[in-house]
Amino acid sequence: MDKFEFVESKKKQTKQLAIDIILFYDRIKKTDATLVIGRQLIRSATSTAANYRAACISRSQKEFFAKMSIVVE
Repeated sequence: MDKFEFVESKKKQTKQLAIDIILFYDRIKKTDATLVIGRQLIRSATSTAANYRAACISRSQKEFFAKMSIVVE
């Protein structure tokens, strides 16, 4: 597997994860807890896919690392 195939594979995997999480959330019983946690889970899964795609178009390794890193202050 070359670099291009690897990148495309990860793009598909992160997108599929986001879709699976959304479909899962649609199927579960809605309570106060599942509304809050489910929405956060959807935001997390979809942002993972979006951040990976943004990192893939980075212009350098440093930019890629910066986009893939989470800064905790």
